[in-house]
Amino acid sequence: MHKPSKILLVSAGLFGLIGAFMGSHMAGAGDYAMRPIHAHVLVVGWLTLFSWSVYYKVFVNKYGVLEKIHVWSAIVGAFGLTIGMYMNNVLSSTTFSLVFYIVGGSVLLLSFIVFFIQTILYKPAENK
Repeated sequence: MHKPSKILLVSAGLFGLIGAFMGSHMAGAGDYAMRPIHAHVLVVGWLTLFSWSVYYKVFVNKYGVLEKIHVWSAIVGAFGLTIGMYMNNVLSSTTFSLVFYIVGGSVLLLSFIVFFIQTILYKPAENK
């Protein structure tokens, strides 16, 4: 398996597992206070990382600097955003949790920008 595809796939699987447990806990407890975090874990963590994993499997790129920046900013940003959101909304809103939340979201935004740049720069391999 192509390296960025595998890294993103495993990360997506972890987010899917976390999101499923969060949903089960909320349903069982009847407490839906973590709905926004649950939604971000599943959409940003599971769905987005999975779709980028498929991209790297289907569209073979040289695993260069741009791809490394994209893959690692996506993973770090997804964890940072969702953990920061949890700390800020559920635990307690402190300056640290707010900064963690904002930095995580900013890193994730960077990954979306880098992905967009990759789609513009992508050139399919020539058939010989």
